[in-house]
Amino acid sequence: MTEYVGAIDQGTTSSRFILFDRAGEIVSVAQKEHQQIYPKPGWVEHDPAEIWSNTAEVIAGALEQKGLSQTDLAGVGITNQRETTILWDRRSGEPLYNALVWQDTRVDERVAAYVRNGGQDRFRAQTGLPLASYFSALKLQWILDNVPDARAKAESGDAIFGTIDTWVLWNLTGGVEGGLHATDVTNASRTQLMGLASLDWDDSLLDAFNIPRAVLPKIVSSSEVYGLAQLKALRDVPVAGILGDQQAALVGQTCFAEGEAKNTYGTGCFLLMNIGTKPRESTAGLITTVAYQLGSEPACYSLEGSIAITGALVQWLRDNLGIIETSSDVERLAREAEDNGDVYFVPAFSGLYAPHWKENARGVIVGLTRYANRNHIARAVLEATAYQTREVLEAMEQDSGIAIKELRVDGGMVANEFLMQFQSDILDVPVVRPKIAETTALGAAYAAGLAVGYWSGAEELRRNWAEDERWVSGMEEKKRAELYASWQKAVTRSFDWISAG
Repeated sequence: MTEYVGAIDQGTTSSRFILFDRAGEIVSVAQKEHQQIYPKPGWVEHDPAEIWSNTAEVIAGALEQKGLSQTDLAGVGITNQRETTILWDRRSGEPLYNALVWQDTRVDERVAAYVRNGGQDRFRAQTGLPLASYFSALKLQWILDNVPDARAKAESGDAIFGTIDTWVLWNLTGGVEGGLHATDVTNASRTQLMGLASLDWDDSLLDAFNIPRAVLPKIVSSSEVYGLAQLKALRDVPVAGILGDQQAALVGQTCFAEGEAKNTYGTGCFLLMNIGTKPRESTAGLITTVAYQLGSEPACYSLEGSIAITGALVQWLRDNLGIIETSSDVERLAREAEDNGDVYFVPAFSGLYAPHWKENARGVIVGLTRYANRNHIARAVLEATAYQTREVLEAMEQDSGIAIKELRVDGGMVANEFLMQFQSDILDVPVVRPKIAETTALGAAYAAGLAVGYWSGAEELRRNWAEDERWVSGMEEKKRAELYASWQKAVTRSFDWISAG
């Protein structure tokens, strides 16, 4: 009996497998962190073999917890950290190099060279994306140019490229024994190699970035049966959904109507608004991306504001400075400060993403006096997430002409009630947390479940959504304006820290 749908949620810091029932409730979950590798300043890598090993382990673990087997699953979906880039040998299954993580900035000089030869928006009309180290094309180019024999193997088809979804799908469906080499439209739209309108690899982009077509996966929709799992724990379960993590959260929040928006608070922060079936170019520093494509239906698009460092800043406070022992300690420390002590933390560790797109920015703490203590630092860390979200939300309203009446939120940081209240205060709109906060995995499960007929359609999914808590602003407008003005001043202090190449 097929009672559940599974979701592989391969994130920046960990891999999870979550089982959902028909009501969208979590039945079982297993999670395992993987190593963060920092070979040089600005370089961020993962071990693809470790990621796949952990993924297989958590799949088995979540099933074992409830005494379930593959026969209990109607299907499985995949959601993943986006833009992270892997090149591996098709014959051996071995990566040619570590995965270059979306936060990695080693291609900054390449970005600058392309910008000099056509401007930061040189490819925006085709891809919806500005030139930035964030996206996959230049990461792949770096591997091809710097790893011995990589380009020759890629051109012959012996080496193949994928973002994390492709790596997981390939291994899940057999690996060297006939694994599927595919990616969905949402992940393909983050490579800077796919035409946003055509939903296909664009030859002019491949030429511009010097990427051989033979290395690329097939582009598929976000919700269809791609093949059957060959991993023992999931043997013959249909693999039927793929969504990049932020698009998965949009689906998990059932934002199927134009103008509906959600913000996910994870390693970074990602605000997405559904803009319907026609892509719209941003003029306010956002990006246009594919939101989802359900089977043969037309693709839906979204405006997105990507913030590189939010939850990762709390981890940095824990791991690099030792100010807190666990991530949850940051809320207690922040509450012990009556205010921020005029301290602002701009976490431009990998440059600034939306809406600034400043590759040369770096992190700064400003406003320090002898009065400031660790409580003020902790509060500034949390407030930075809320300020960055406001910057993106204002840009989104400007681009879309739609005033956001409430913000649906999800991700690990929404458990932090201090942050959620401050977010509502600084936005002056209600912030709403759903009962199921794991909307990223839920979105992947929904995509797979729709493909195999486990759920009937969008309306059934909407009925699953339920509000858990709502925060409403209690801050005076004068105070809100003063805080935000100081934040904007702090942001300018982070600009141009790295000299242009």
